[in-house]
Amino acid sequence: MRLAFTLLLAALCATPTLAQEVEPAAALALELNALTPSDTGCRVTFLATNRLGTELTRSAFEIALFGAGGGIERLVSLDFKAMPEGKTRVLQFDIGELGCDKVSRVLINDVVACEGAGLDPKLCLAELSTVSRLDGVEFGI
Repeated sequence: MRLAFTLLLAALCATPTLAQEVEPAAALALELNALTPSDTGCRVTFLATNRLGTELTRSAFEIALFGAGGGIERLVSLDFKAMPEGKTRVLQFDIGELGCDKVSRVLINDVVACEGAGLDPKLCLAELSTVSRLDGVEFGI
């Protein structure tokens, strides 16, 4: 009996398991990575990954930057330009006359441009995911 159990266990372990391949969900992932003081104000650094299934030939977002008291410090349009499918890009934008220490929240207010072959422009907002790497700075939609 013990030998039969051992043989059965060995057979189960030796049988290759069929792993289910899980496709990553379609998404446009934006990470707020850094706020760094610059000569003109504050340099905002994003990591952006396009997993929408097609290249973005142009992408741009209207971004609201909030101060510590909750008021809007700045409303800007940032052009992320072309974003190849499946590639992560680092994007930096200098926001003039804004102290990085004043920023408490970054909000994607709207999608200004979402262009690509066969792409429904609504996907850039519908499939947008955001995360902040910065303590004390919220980032979202």
